[in-house]
Amino acid sequence: MKNPLFKRLPYILKDEIAKYLIIFLFMAGSIGLISGFLVADGSMIKAYNDSFDKYNIEDGHFRLNDSLSKENKKALEKEGVTIYDLNYIEEEVESTSTIRLFKPRNKVNQVCIMEGKLPQSKNEIAIDRMYADNNNYQVGQTIKVGKKKLKITGLVALSDYSALFSKNSDLMFDSVKFGVGIISKEEFKSFKDAKIYYNYAWTYNEVVDNEVNASNDFLNVLVRNVSGIDDYIPQYANQAIHFTGDDMGGDEAMMTVLLYIIIGILAFVFAITTKNTIESEAPMIGTLRAMGYTKKEMLIQYMTLPILVSLVACIVGNILGYTYFKDVMAGMYYGSYSLPTYVTIWSGDAFIKTTIIPFIMMVLINYGILMKSLKLSPLKFMKRDIKKVKKNKKTLVLHRLGFFSQFRLSVILNNLSGYITLFVGVLFAIILLMFGMDMHPVLDHYQDIVVNNMTAKYQYILNTPESVDTTAIEQVFQTIPQEFRDSFLSLIDDQYDEMYDNYKTKTKGAEAFSLYSLKTLPESTIEEDISLYGLQNNSQYIHIKSLPKKGVYISKDVADKYNLKKGDRISLKESYKDLRYTFEIKGIYDAPGSMALYMSKSYFNEVFNCQDGYFNGYFSNKKITDLKDDYIASTITQDDLTKVSRQLNVSMGEMFYLVEGFAIVMFIMLIYLLTKMIIENNKVSISMVKILGYTSKEIQKMYVHATTIVILISTLLSFGITTWILSYAFKIVFEEYAGWLPFYVEGSVYIKMFIMTIISYLFVMMIQMRKIKKIPMDEALKNVE
Repeated sequence: MKNPLFKRLPYILKDEIAKYLIIFLFMAGSIGLISGFLVADGSMIKAYNDSFDKYNIEDGHFRLNDSLSKENKKALEKEGVTIYDLNYIEEEVESTSTIRLFKPRNKVNQVCIMEGKLPQSKNEIAIDRMYADNNNYQVGQTIKVGKKKLKITGLVALSDYSALFSKNSDLMFDSVKFGVGIISKEEFKSFKDAKIYYNYAWTYNEVVDNEVNASNDFLNVLVRNVSGIDDYIPQYANQAIHFTGDDMGGDEAMMTVLLYIIIGILAFVFAITTKNTIESEAPMIGTLRAMGYTKKEMLIQYMTLPILVSLVACIVGNILGYTYFKDVMAGMYYGSYSLPTYVTIWSGDAFIKTTIIPFIMMVLINYGILMKSLKLSPLKFMKRDIKKVKKNKKTLVLHRLGFFSQFRLSVILNNLSGYITLFVGVLFAIILLMFGMDMHPVLDHYQDIVVNNMTAKYQYILNTPESVDTTAIEQVFQTIPQEFRDSFLSLIDDQYDEMYDNYKTKTKGAEAFSLYSLKTLPESTIEEDISLYGLQNNSQYIHIKSLPKKGVYISKDVADKYNLKKGDRISLKESYKDLRYTFEIKGIYDAPGSMALYMSKSYFNEVFNCQDGYFNGYFSNKKITDLKDDYIASTITQDDLTKVSRQLNVSMGEMFYLVEGFAIVMFIMLIYLLTKMIIENNKVSISMVKILGYTSKEIQKMYVHATTIVILISTLLSFGITTWILSYAFKIVFEEYAGWLPFYVEGSVYIKMFIMTIISYLFVMMIQMRKIKKIPMDEALKNVE
């Protein structure tokens, strides 16, 4: 026989339409958002993974300071690899950014054409799609590259540049100021004045079991056969290739956890509000139980609507995910990475994570709480004896408080489970809100401190001759007769000085320094490049009062990231040799945006066996113009130091606003549902105080102000807890990346968040006060036992 209790469901839905509609919309929106993200993420990851075989992505590359001879190439290829020429040049585009130009690629690191076509002749270029979007370049447009004008024939994605890293050691890629492009062989040859970077990729002829071991073996072969290695990056360590895949894989786990937290909070809200309905309908439930209705039938009665609403929300959320939100999320990925074209694929994993598991969570949480609420006997329900009172429980003494304070405290204690849920919801909403609102200030603050604390407006890294190996000189020195030793040393000094004369500048204020790069040890977090500066005493750019004769100063970013302090030791290693160095830390130098060690020139020369007078860089606040272009390897300017903040603002700016809006909606929804529950739970009491003659303003002091106090306390506590959580999360996240981005909360963020939460709360309270005014006085008389 059909359960007659089901006839009540349409009436319950009508009476509680606001509650069910809000939960439905928020649940459907959350599932749609995360489902769309996972579908786009899964489709993108598949396209990304397939690209390794589809476009024959390299197993690694190395760069030399001169072209690779045919003999050396044959020697390397005997070791089971194939070497490909991927030489490139770099030129300025419209004097605002830098582009790396390659010849057409047909065998390795092939190109995906996103729009237009590849260049067929001279004066044509195809550029990276994301770089074009960020700089408003379009197919058919003519741009100035170096001194030449080239027509854009196509927008492309280079398979080995899914993330546009100009240097593998960078903390973040830069798709605004750096791009890649393809030009014809004839056009490549026409850049006669450009410096050619002799870059070579390799692939293994057979599948390797261990990439690290295979790479180390090939590096040993390379070092034995080739000299002048400027760079060596195996594929697994190449950020331009793997940063995208690692980021997308990590995003999936984060978004799934986010969904489960949201669903968990919604489920508790659903269950608590339904439990409140059970308490308000206790006499009716007791009567029905006494008439023979079972606990199971009552449970089904009160779980039917939550289950139906959840089921419809899951279905609608999936439809939204596969249609609207999928395109939104794919657009966000294309706004961050230079990915090839993708095809949407149905994801069973995403369906389970965003539909099956959330639905099961809703059912189980509601079942657990409602089952516990329905365990009482019919008599207790009929007598409204539904509050469990612990034996020997001490009575809370409230007589020292004023009447309204006592009343508010009793309201809070009687609705404690709802307020606890409210606090958890507020905390989670504040975490999202602070993340969304604070990321722009974090990036702006990072950019400001980097710019304001720049070592110099220009840092020039020179292509100086190799340092003289003093160890080798000493060995030869011992074999020379005593009477010729002074002449030998004088000859060495003269040749060395003559060799370096061409690298000396007359630019006023320019200061020479020595620079070397080492890597952190693998057991620290990841291998990343650390710059070691050899400085002259009383440097006008690095303001360390007295450089130690032995030992180093470390930058504050290094100290913060690796938890180092004065007196500790830091160990680093050579990039291409099994050689380690350990330095004692004599102090910490505040140089934001710098992962560096600072030492005296004499100590630098001693550690790295350099001749006195060796240098390979300049600090300068003026542009150096009296050195040949071939002598300058690279120039570090403000644009290089601020690429992290610039790129994150471009890549994630929309997401920050999305998270911010999502948090506000969640905050309003939770306050509305839980304050509605509290008012309904106290409907009889409110009716009674109206009979006793209390005004609306006094009722507001009793009931609304209790919630106001909880909201204020929850919000202020959440500010402190959220600051700690996000600062810890920042540390965990950036330990896995090269470089360091310090956490920072701008004071105005707290003020803005507080104002937004208060405005949201006042908006909800205006609605709830109208509900309080509509509660009739006879409500209390209807429930007289």
